[in-house]
Amino acid sequence: HTSISSLFDSFKLIAPLGISFFTFECISYLVDVYRGAPASNQFIQFASYKLFFAKLISGPITRFHNLTHQFNHLRFPTANLFAEGIWLIAQGTVKKGILADHLGIYVDLCFGNLQRAGSTDLWLAIFAYGFQLYLDFSGYVDIARGTALLFGLVLPENFDFPYFSTSIADFWRRWHITLGDWLRNYIYFPLGGSRQGLIRTCFNLMIVMLIAGIWHGAALGFVIWGAFHGLALVIHRLTHALSDRFEELEHFWHNPFGKLVAWLFTQLMVFTSWIWFRLPNLQDSSSVFKHLWGYPADAQFAQKVYVEALNISQYQLAILLGVIATCMTLAYFFHRQLKLQFNWPVKLLFVLPCFYAVWILAPEGSLPYIYFDF
Repeated sequence: HTSISSLFDSFKLIAPLGISFFTFECISYLVDVYRGAPASNQFIQFASYKLFFAKLISGPITRFHNLTHQFNHLRFPTANLFAEGIWLIAQGTVKKGILADHLGIYVDLCFGNLQRAGSTDLWLAIFAYGFQLYLDFSGYVDIARGTALLFGLVLPENFDFPYFSTSIADFWRRWHITLGDWLRNYIYFPLGGSRQGLIRTCFNLMIVMLIAGIWHGAALGFVIWGAFHGLALVIHRLTHALSDRFEELEHFWHNPFGKLVAWLFTQLMVFTSWIWFRLPNLQDSSSVFKHLWGYPADAQFAQKVYVEALNISQYQLAILLGVIATCMTLAYFFHRQLKLQFNWPVKLLFVLPCFYAVWILAPEGSLPYIYFDF
C-alpha cells in the first residue's frame, strides 16, 4: 500500500501544471496565430475572450477568432435568441439540480462504501454515474451557452447525444465535442493524423488519448482511462480496416443487428471506463472490478442507502435509470430523427415550471459541478 501511495505521489510531480480549459484556449490561440491567423491587437478584446465568465471554469473550449468575430458584430439578442437562452438555462438547471445531483447522492453512497456495496449496487452506481456525469456537465454547458446567448454570443455545442454512438470514434465526436476538436486539431493532426499508415495512426490515437487522460488528472486511474479509450479507438480503426477488406463484415455493421451490437459494445466500454474516471485511485477502482460479479451486499448497507437515505428500493432505482434513458431516447428521436423543436413561445412557457421544479425538488446542499475539478 505504501509503495502504491508513493508511486501516486511521484507521478503527480510530472503532470503539467495549469492544464485546464483556460490553458487549452491559450494554446489554441498561439497555434492558430503561428499557423497564420491574425493576432489580436486589442488587449480588451483578447481579455474579453479569455475572461468571459460563462465559459471560464469549464468551457466549452472556444477559439479566439470565432468569438472575436462575434464581438465585432455584436447585436442585441432577438426574441428568439433570448427565449433560447432562457430555455437553455432552465434546461441546464433541471439536468444539474434535479437529475445529476440526486443520482450523485446514490453514486457517492455506493462508491464511498465499496466493501459494503454488492455487485448489483455497483452496476447501478456505474450507470448512475454515467448519467450523472453527462447530465452534470451538459447541464453546465447548457447554462453557459444560454447565458452567452443573452449577451448576443453563441458558444459551441459540447454534446450531441453521446450515449447513442455506435462506435468509440463516434462517441468522441459527440462527447465533450470542443475537447475532441482541440485534441484533433492541436495534437492528432500535427502528429500526422491518419495520413502515415495504419500503425502510425494507431500510435497517434494512443498518444492523444493518454494526453486526454492526463488532462483530467495526474492520478494513474485517469491515465488508464485514457489508455483504455485509446485502445478502443485503435480496435475500432483496425476493425474499420478489416471491414474495408471483407464486404460481409462491412454489411454486418450497417444492418440493424450489427448497429445494435456496435452500440452495446461501445456503451459497455464507455460506462465501464467511467469506473477509473470516478475512482482514479487504483485500489478503489480495482475493488469495484473485483466485486462486479457475485459479491453480496452488506445488509446494513441496504438499510442505510435504500431505506434511510433514498427511501426507494433497488428495483425502483433501476426503473428510474430506465426512465432517464427513455427520456434521452425520446429527446434523441425528436431532435435527431424528426428534427422537431419547440418554437420560442413554447420554450418560454416551460421556463418558470423548470425553475420552480428545481427550487422544490433539488436536494439540499447541491453537489459541485464535476468538471470544476479539471
